[in-house]
Amino acid sequence: MHSARDRVEYAAWLETLEGVADRLELSGEARSCATDLFLADVPEEDRSKRAVLAASIYAGSLIAGDGRTQGEVAEAADVSRLSIQSRWKTLLEDAGLEAPRW
Repeated sequence: MHSARDRVEYAAWLETLEGVADRLELSGEARSCATDLFLADVPEEDRSKRAVLAASIYAGSLIAGDGRTQGEVAEAADVSRLSIQSRWKTLLEDAGLEAPRW
């Protein structure tokens, strides 16, 4: 759970997250998981925020069983697939979850 202050501070980024989730037609559960993952690890630098946002959406969709490919999320979020690939497992592990070992 994140504070209301976090949600206000990152409101523009959360709107971006919702827009990407809309393009991907993600479930409410996937959106909620993605939001929690993003707010748990928002990077300081703005240039990294979009990549973490995309990785959060990818990981959140996996958690919710509403999985999308890294390529689909990358295209919807306007980031490279490598940006997602290099971050999503760490986001899960930092949240106390075990990343799949495929």
